[in-house]
Amino acid sequence: MVKAVVVLGTNESVKGTIHFTQEGEGPTTVTGSISGLKPGLHGFHVHALGDTTNGCMSTGPHFNPGGKEHGAPHEENRHAGDLGNVTAGEDGTVNFTIVDSQIPLSGPHSIIGRAVVVHADPDDLGKGGHELSKSTGNAGGRIACGIIGLQG
Repeated sequence: MVKAVVVLGTNESVKGTIHFTQEGEGPTTVTGSISGLKPGLHGFHVHALGDTTNGCMSTGPHFNPGGKEHGAPHEENRHAGDLGNVTAGEDGTVNFTIVDSQIPLSGPHSIIGRAVVVHADPDDLGKGGHELSKSTGNAGGRIACGIIGLQG
């Protein structure tokens, strides 16, 4: 089993820890807890770069080794890093579990060393008709991020 972890940073109010586990060649399970969000949906993505030298802005675009358009997590045509939305409750917290087969923790398309980004707004899953829908899901600003690191 391979395990990884992200501690969200770069924002004073949004905090969280996200764990990734993968058994063999199986799907990756993502479990997390985030606090300090405004209630509602927030885009949740794996970005291409593990670079936070300019805060979350330097994490690059969504992780997309297949060169596809932005889409929903259950769709074939999507960036590998498109993990949809997490939903914060009225208290601004969310606890979630996502199981996904396009974000391996080993091999040529490993997400180790890349970044997780939480966005200010909902991800429209490529269906919003906005000019950014097919590239970012029009999910708004990058309000928290962290680098995906191996865990013992």
